[in-house]
Amino acid sequence: MGSNNEKCKKSIKEKLYIYTHHETKISAVFKFIIIFSILVFYFWIVSMKYGLKNGAITTILTWVFFVFCTPIADAGFLVGFPVRFLFGMRMIYSETIVTFVAITITIYLLAYAPGAFGVTGILLLYKYILLHPWPYWLIIILSTIGTFLSIYFGDEIIDVVKHRDRIKYKKHKNKHLLIITLFLFVFTILVYLYLIENLNVNINLW
Repeated sequence: MGSNNEKCKKSIKEKLYIYTHHETKISAVFKFIIIFSILVFYFWIVSMKYGLKNGAITTILTWVFFVFCTPIADAGFLVGFPVRFLFGMRMIYSETIVTFVAITITIYLLAYAPGAFGVTGILLLYKYILLHPWPYWLIIILSTIGTFLSIYFGDEIIDVVKHRDRIKYKKHKNKHLLIITLFLFVFTILVYLYLIENLNVNINLW
């Protein structure tokens, strides 16, 4: 038992060294820290305003919105990166699990706590998208495609160690940025169409 603990500690130390001494892995670490800090700050703000329980629900549901309705995998990265670090599971697989978890949370809250969607403008927008499949589920479809592309290249950047692989990644990164930009453009247009149709909805974060 003690031997296994020593191996586990050694493995974590080795991973910490790798993730703090390779340029591409360091960028992934910083990205995680920034996103996690934003989530904690958001949770603190909404908890101060709505209470701890409602703050937690609002934060989780807002996270779910970003999982489904943005084409960049920052929300899923919060789960995928630490899982990749601790267990070595590629983020493309953990993102699949995240998607099913987000679906479960959404269905549960729609069925048993629909009022949770009325706390912020973003959640009202999310509820509207869910309840109006056409054309607004296009946002979810496009965002899901963009998310998995982001995760694919996220795994790639973490795998980069050799210089030639870094050059290959940079080439892919340019294509990736172009695709993400197109998805963001389509997403923005659809959201603005929604806002024009429903000007009485105030889109606020908290």
